[in-house]
Order: sequence, then structure tokens, then C-alpha cells
Amino acid sequence: MLEKERLQQEMENAIKWIGQYIENSGAKGIVIGNSGGKDSATVLAMAVKAIGKENVVAVSMPCNSKSCDLEDAELVAKTFDVKSIKVDLSKTYEEMEREINTQLVKNLSKEAIINIKPRLRMTTLYGIAQTLGYLVIGTGNLCEVMVGYTTKWGDNSSDFNPIGNFTVDEVLEIGQVLGVPEKILKKAPNDGLGGLTDEEKMGIKYSQIAEMIETGNTEEKAKREILKRYKNSKHKRSLVPIYTFERKNFLKEE
Repeated sequence: MLEKERLQQEMENAIKWIGQYIENSGAKGIVIGNSGGKDSATVLAMAVKAIGKENVVAVSMPCNSKSCDLEDAELVAKTFDVKSIKVDLSKTYEEMEREINTQLVKNLSKEAIINIKPRLRMTTLYGIAQTLGYLVIGTGNLCEVMVGYTTKWGDNSSDFNPIGNFTVDEVLEIGQVLGVPEKILKKAPNDGLGGLTDEEKMGIKYSQIAEMIETGNTEEKAKREILKRYKNSKHKRSLVPIYTFERKNFLKEE
């Protein structure tokens, strides 16, 4: 974990970066998926600090979710006094699953079912953002990114992300400094998509992932799992591969 003074400085730099990014893009504000978890709550707090509460819209998107998660999302929105929208995706998801299952697929796999939900949420956020002239802000931390604990074209899709280089413990520290409710910070990390906590699903702890990031080593069993996940999730950290060949292109990026 970064030393206290360094973390404080990087937090302040990240908050300034949010404001500069919005200004440079010409956007009017920020849309954030408000799950009621520590990451989205911390990013929301940073966004409010950067551009003001009147320019931030928090969107809760229950999808056959637990009522406690929605209550936590409401607590976060109320704490920072931002505009809040609730879009219930439960029926949309159920109809989509039903339609797909009437085709050749017949029965979607468990993983496919889990990943549909974040992709519906991504679509919802972008629909709202484009209508308002806002940008979608990302809420994935470094530990999640490194082991691919994200949904491609779902929660890993955003216009920019201020916490993508902060570990879980660093995000918690930032959240505490910015006044995120203690209840939210102490809540076991849970994506709400499978009934288990993040760490139970992965079979490794976020502290072990952070240790690998910072030292290159951790408990042997966890180390093997982390390295396997890191290797297998490389595609989630890369742009879409494109077949290339030499040709004239005067619009080519440098």
C-alpha cells in the first residue's frame, strides 16, 4: 500500500484529473453506476469533489438484486447529496434470457447469465450519459483489473477510470478520507451476481493480489491462482485485436 502522504497526494491528483478530463472532453457531468459498494461510493465521492454534486448522477440498477444492496446505494447517494436514478433491469434481463433460450442456445451457461447483467448496466449508463451529455466514470480497482475480475463490455467499460491504479486497501483509505459511510467500507466485496463474496468466488484474497502487485510474491497457492488469472485475462486489458498489414492510411494514429 502506498505510504499515507503519497496516497493523499495521488488521491488529490486523481480528483484534479477527473475535473480536467471532464473539462477537456466538453462533457456536462458524470454518470456513475451506484452499486452500494466501496469502489463506486469512493469514485462518486471523488467525482463530487472534482466537479460538484450538481454535475453527478448516480444510477442504481437492480437486476434481481438483494434489497440491502439497493438500500446501500441509496445511502451513498444521500450521503453525497447527488441526483439519483433507479432503473430496475430485472424484467429486461428475464425477457432477454427467455428470448435467447428459445433459440439454438437453449440454455445459457451460468457464466453467460452472470455477465449479461453488467452488460445491461453498461448499456443503461451509456444511454443516460449520452442523453445528458455526460461521461460514464469507471469504478474498477487495480486488484480487480489485474486478475480480470470484471465483465468485458460490462463493468470494465467506461469513458475514464480514476481508481484503476489503486489497490483495494488504497480505495478503502481514500473512501474513508472522503467520508464514505463506514457501513459501505466495511461491507464484504460482492458483485451481487452470484450470491458469494468476490474473494469466495475467486478463491484468493484481495490482500494477496495487492501483495503480488507490490512485491511480486504471496502465499504459493494464491500466487499460482493470481498468475493464472492475470495471464488468462490479458484480453480484458487490451483493445480489440485487429488484423493489420501495410497500406496507405493518412488518418493513422501515431
